[in-house]
Amino acid sequence: MSEAAVIAAEKHVPDVLETLAQLPNDDVYTPPKVVGAMLDVLPDHVWSEPDYRWLDPATKSGIFLREVFRRLMVGLAPWQPDGVKRREHILKNMIFGSATTQLNGEIARRTLYQTRDATGLQVKDPSLEDLVVHFDEPHGNVPYVETEHTLDKKERFCTVCRAPATLIRERRESFAYSFIHGTYPTKELAAMKFDVIVGNPPYQIGMDDGKGNRTANITPLYNLFVEKAIAMNPKYVVMITPSRWFAGGKGLNEFRDKMIADRRLRVLVDNPKLYDVFPMAKIEGGVSYFLWDREYLGDCEFSTRIGGNVRDTRTRDLRLGRGVLLRDNFAAGIVQKIASDPFSKGSLADLVSASDPFGQSIKTNFKGASDSPFEGSIPLVFATKVGHIDPDMLERNRAWVERWKVLIPMAFGDSGAENFSVTGEPIALAPGSACTQSYLVAGTFDNSQETQNYAYYLTTKFVRFLVLQRKISQHLTNARFTFVPLLDMSRRWTDSDLYQQFRLSDEEVEYIERMIASREPILSLDSPIPATHLPGGRKYRPGDVSDEVEPEGDVDE
Repeated sequence: MSEAAVIAAEKHVPDVLETLAQLPNDDVYTPPKVVGAMLDVLPDHVWSEPDYRWLDPATKSGIFLREVFRRLMVGLAPWQPDGVKRREHILKNMIFGSATTQLNGEIARRTLYQTRDATGLQVKDPSLEDLVVHFDEPHGNVPYVETEHTLDKKERFCTVCRAPATLIRERRESFAYSFIHGTYPTKELAAMKFDVIVGNPPYQIGMDDGKGNRTANITPLYNLFVEKAIAMNPKYVVMITPSRWFAGGKGLNEFRDKMIADRRLRVLVDNPKLYDVFPMAKIEGGVSYFLWDREYLGDCEFSTRIGGNVRDTRTRDLRLGRGVLLRDNFAAGIVQKIASDPFSKGSLADLVSASDPFGQSIKTNFKGASDSPFEGSIPLVFATKVGHIDPDMLERNRAWVERWKVLIPMAFGDSGAENFSVTGEPIALAPGSACTQSYLVAGTFDNSQETQNYAYYLTTKFVRFLVLQRKISQHLTNARFTFVPLLDMSRRWTDSDLYQQFRLSDEEVEYIERMIASREPILSLDSPIPATHLPGGRKYRPGDVSDEVEPEGDVDE
C-alpha cells in the first residue's frame, strides 16, 4: 500500500484517538483537534527543519507525536522527496517521547509506528513494510522508563513531586514520572538537545476520600513538567495545563510568579469553559495552552477560546495583574482603571478573614457542636444548619462573636455558566454567633447600618466582577478580593453609584452588566442566627453536620 493511499484512507476512517479522548479515564487524553490548535501556535519554519528534535515528555496516546509526524512529512518533502526515507528520518532522528505508563507506551507506539513493538518484527503484511520503521529496541524512541519516588526521611511523601506515601503504596501505578524524576532523558539521550517540547502533562497526584471527593492530599504536577521543559532550554515549549495557576492553586504561587514574569511567554490561549476541551474531565477553571519562545522577549498574545473558536486576542503585559494573570482581556483594562483611582481607601482583601476565621479546628464538618443550645453556648453557623458550641472552643477572633458581621460562603461554583453569580449570598448577622470554615467573615462592624450596607455592597455586580478576575475555581479566599476597593460603608452603594464614581464607560458598564447575574443578600440583623439555616429555611438540611464535604485543598494561602 502506498503512502498516498494510506493518507487517503485515513480521511474516511474515524480517528480512534478522538474516541479515546472521550472516554472517562485517569489520564486526560488530548483530542486531535486540540493538538492541532496547539501546534498551530508554533512558527511555520519548524515544520521544514530536518535537524530539529521533538519531545513529548508525558506521552499517553501518542497523539502529539503523530500530529507532529504528519506535519513534518509535509514540511520536509522538499528536503527529502522520497517518502520512505523521509518517514525513517523523522521517526528515528526527530521524534521522541517518554510514556507515562507501560500501557500508554504501547498505545503511543501503535499510534506512531503502526505497531507497539518498534522493531517491526510483528508486522507480517508485506504491503505495510514501507510504512514501518524498524528500531533495534521494542520501545523505539518512546520508552516507558520505570522510576521510583524519593521519599523524605520520615517516608511521608516524595521529595520531588510531593506524592503521599500512602498513595505510592496503595496504587498499582507508582505515578513516578520519569521526566520530572530525572530518569528521562535516559543516559543514552543525556547529550541530546531537544528543540521543541510539546505535550499534555499529568495534572495532579493524590487521593480522594472514597466517595469521589477530592482531598487536601492532591498536589499539582503540571507545573513541574513545565518548569523542567523550560529548564532544558529548547527553542520552543508548547503545553496545555489547567488554568488554576492564573490566580490560585495549591503550591502554585512561585510557579505563577515565574510564568507571569517570563517575557518569553509569547502566546497563551485560555479555554475557560468547563468541558470545552476535555468533555469527560471536570477541570474547574478551564485549561490553557501556551507557546514559550526562547528567542522572544515582550508582551504576550493572550486569547480566549470558547467552543473551539478564538473570541478575543490582545497582546498585553501579563505583569499588570498584581500577582495574578488576568484571563479576561477587556476586564484587564477595567481593573487597571479602578486600581489607579485614588478614591479607594484600600483593598477589601485586608478586611476579609482568612479561610479559618475562628480557627483551624472549626472546619466545615466540625463535630463538636450540639444540636441544641446549652448554658453559655453560642450559635455556630454551618453551611446548611446551626449548631451550638462553648465559645472557649474558638481558637481565634473571639471578639468577632460580639460584633456585627457579614459572612460569605467559602465555596461557590458557576459550572461554566455564561452569566456568573461569582459568590454565594452574603449573610448579614447581628452579634452573638460564629461560623465554620464553610464561610469567610467578610467584615465586622460596629452597627447594623454599616453591616447592611456592606452586605449590599458585596452583592453589587461591580464587586463580584472584580472578584471574578481573581477567582479561578469554586473556592473563595481573601486574596480574591484584592481588586475590590474598600469604601466608606456609612452609605449604601449601588452599581450605578460605583460605575459613576470610578468613571466607567458605557461599554465597560454594559460588559459588567451582561456578564454578572443579580444577587441579593441574606439579612439577619435582628438575630445572630440566619432564618434560612433553621428548620423550614431554604438552606436548612437535616442530618449530622459531618455530612458536609471538606473543601478542596487548592487554596493559595
